Amino acid sequence: MKLKTALILSLLFTLLYVNAQESNAPKFGKGLFNLVGKDSTYTMKVGARMQFLSVNSWDIEDGNLANPESNALVRRARLKFDGFAFTPKLKYKLELGLSNRDISGASEFTSNAPRYILDAVIKWNFHKNFELWFGQTKLPGNRERVISSGNLQQVDRSLLNSRFNIDRDVGIQLRHHFKLSDKFVVKEMFSISQGEGRNVTKGNLGGHQYTGRIELLPFGNFTKKGDYSGSDLKREKSPKLALAITYDHNNNAVKNRSNQGSYMTNDIGFFETNINTLFIDAMFKYQGFSFMAEYADREAKDPLAKNSDGTLTGDEVQVGKGLNLQAGYLLNSNWEVSGRYTNIDLDTNITGKYPESQYTLGVSKYIVGHKLKVQTDVSYLSNEESNNGLMYRLQFDIHF
Repeated sequence: MKLKTALILSLLFTLLYVNAQESNAPKFGKGLFNLVGKDSTYTMKVGARMQFLSVNSWDIEDGNLANPESNALVRRARLKFDGFAFTPKLKYKLELGLSNRDISGASEFTSNAPRYILDAVIKWNFHKNFELWFGQTKLPGNRERVISSGNLQQVDRSLLNSRFNIDRDVGIQLRHHFKLSDKFVVKEMFSISQGEGRNVTKGNLGGHQYTGRIELLPFGNFTKKGDYSGSDLKREKSPKLALAITYDHNNNAVKNRSNQGSYMTNDIGFFETNINTLFIDAMFKYQGFSFMAEYADREAKDPLAKNSDGTLTGDEVQVGKGLNLQAGYLLNSNWEVSGRYTNIDLDTNITGKYPESQYTLGVSKYIVGHKLKVQTDVSYLSNEESNNGLMYRLQFDIHF
C-alpha cells in the first residue's frame, strides 16, 4: 500500500514537473510551480514543505536533571495543491501529510489505514461576501490551531492547543464578512461537521458537531492575513487588533476531547455525551511587536463514561480550562525573541489530572519569512502532580 502510494505521488510530480517547464517557475516560497489551463478555466499551485525537529527533555528531581530523552524526527512533510476550477469564485485546497506524525492515528473507523489527507475542501463564493465550504478542513476553532504549522512563532503550538483544539473534520462551513465602518471588519463563521475528526470513513457513532465563530477587527484587516500568522513579519505600520469568540457543541460525542482524543467505550459499544467548548482569543501586531492570547473552557453534560448499568468505565471527558499568553518582538535583522506562558487546569475530580504551567522562551531566525527559518526554544514545565520538566527544541523549516 505504501509503495503504491509513493509510486502514484512520484508519477504525479513527474507529470506536473514536465508541464511546469513550459512556464516560468515562481519565486522561492510561492510554490514549486503554477499551472494555468490553456483556456484559463483552472489554476493549480503546487507546493511542498518540511520541518525537521530535534527534542531533548529531562525530568527535574530535587533540583537536578534526570531521565534524559532525545528524539530527532521529520515533524512534518506535506504536499499542497490549491487554485480555482472553472471560475475564480470556486476555489479548492488539497493538502497531504506524509510524515509518520501526519498519518498516525488510524482506527477501525478510518479503515485502519494511514490518514494521508489533511485538507480536501472546495470553497464557493456564491454571493457577494458569502462563501460555502465543502469537505475536510480545519474547523473555525481556536486561533492558534487555525494558524498553519508552517507560520508559527515558536517551534510548535502550546499545551492549550494540544488539550483543547477541535482540529479538522468533514462537513460544511458558511463564512461571511462585512464592514461596520471604513475600517471595522466583522467576520462570521458557522460549520456543521461529522464530529469525530478527520478521515473517518464509517461509523459517525454520535451526533453532529456545530461550531460558530465571530471575529472583530476594529482597526481593519491585517497585512496579508497577518491575524493568522505568527510574528509581525510585515511590521504593521499602524496597530492591528483581532478579537474572536468560538462556541462549539458536539452532540452525543464519543471521544474524550470532543472530536479529538480517544473513543470512550463501554459494555454495549460507546459512551455518548454532549461536549461544549468555548474559545476566546486575540491577536495584536504593531511595528514588529506581536501578542496573542487564548482562553479555552470545555464542559460535558456527563463527563464520566458509564456502562449500561451505571458503573464507571474508567474513561472521562477532559473537562477544564486553559490559558495561553504569547508575545514576541522582531528585530531589524529578522531575529525574533518570543515568550509564552500556558496554564492548563483540568478538573482534577473528574480527570485525575492536576494543574500544570509551562514557560517557554524562543528565538527564531527568519531567512525568507516563514518559508525558510530556524527556530529554537526552551520550556520549563511545572506540574503539581509529578516531577517538573525541562525541554529544549531545535527546528528547521523549508517551504517551496
